[in-house]
Amino acid sequence: MVTLYRCMTKAVCSKDGEEQSGFGWVTARRGILTVTDRELQLTGWVIRYDDIDEAVLLSTRQWLIPGYLLRVRCRTGTTYLFGLNWGRFWKGALPFPVRRGRARTRLSPLRLIIRGLLLALLIYIVWRSCFAGGVA
Repeated sequence: MVTLYRCMTKAVCSKDGEEQSGFGWVTARRGILTVTDRELQLTGWVIRYDDIDEAVLLSTRQWLIPGYLLRVRCRTGTTYLFGLNWGRFWKGALPFPVRRGRARTRLSPLRLIIRGLLLALLIYIVWRSCFAGGVA
């Protein structure tokens, strides 16, 4: 078996077409995805190319940063979703059949709340350091 590419990823797995919510990414499996000439490997998961029914590689942007989502549906009914950083490897020919497309990431209410809280905290820190720095 020949290793073709390795990269950091986070991934979720679902059975029988179950959709993963935004919260699923919080508990996602993280590690090094290894792409070989025969299979995808990620800390205990082995996805043989012969077992893949459909693979879709979606290019996306999050906070202006490019990346990819790789959705792999297997004959067993298991679907894997990998979040991938941008890389030249994913633009070229892959060792398994893949359909390519574009995706827009949607913001869940939880993401909006967290981002709002982080923005409010940042504004507070800047205000405090600029205007209230000398007040005890």
